[in-house]
Amino acid sequence: MSNNQTVLITGASAGIGKETAKQLIDRGYSVYAAARRTESMKDLGNLGATVIGMDVTKEADVQTTVQQISDERGGIDVLINNAGCADQGAMEDTSPEDARAMFDVNVFGLARLTQLALPYMREKGDGRIINVSSAGGRLYIPLCSWYIASKHAVEGFSDCLRNELAPFGIKVVIIEPGAIQTEFEDVSLRKTAERSGSGPYADMVRSFLRMNADLGGSHPSVIADVILEAIEAKKPKARYVAGKLAKTTIRTRRWLGDGAYDRLIASMMK
Repeated sequence: MSNNQTVLITGASAGIGKETAKQLIDRGYSVYAAARRTESMKDLGNLGATVIGMDVTKEADVQTTVQQISDERGGIDVLINNAGCADQGAMEDTSPEDARAMFDVNVFGLARLTQLALPYMREKGDGRIINVSSAGGRLYIPLCSWYIASKHAVEGFSDCLRNELAPFGIKVVIIEPGAIQTEFEDVSLRKTAERSGSGPYADMVRSFLRMNADLGGSHPSVIADVILEAIEAKKPKARYVAGKLAKTTIRTRRWLGDGAYDRLIASMMK
């Protein structure tokens, strides 16, 4: 794929999204950087991106964004579904409203934007859809049930879509980051403590927070690098795994099986 392609990336106000947008701009792509916080994307605008205020859960926002890109560039060549949220805590403590809100961002917002981008790609017989999932999309972790469920949904959705769109020349790629140094991680941990830090899950939360405090993470550029690889590879892989502990934890989960993996988690949460 040539560097004059048009790219829409969501969740571009920080972390993986912002770092990826910077690399794409540097490579000569026409980048539309979308997020709710436009003030946090001024630097991207100064670098040459078109900055768009968009909430992926709002139908009017996504329709307006896709129409703008269609009017200005003909359509979207590469869609990077990076916007996400992690509203963690014990499942028992999480309201149905909060759970639905997370699925609206992580799954339904991703799917709706993909629907609107597809006609142009299908008619052209080419295109890339890059869905940023998580290593958690192939794992399970206490206190993350709704978040993990949403990422498992992204994995299954993307696998189906990859085969569904193959006859039209459209490639669908899953990105599975491990631990990354972003404000996303800080916010999710704070919400875990607020939601379940007292009451019956308090001991588990303390262990969970202590484990994550010692974990650290990779710089977002590590994920931006593999996203760029997925865009430019002639035959991209179905999945790209990168970031601290991502490959190790996925392999461990596969090798151990449920029982041994459960025991490993229990030992880590003491």
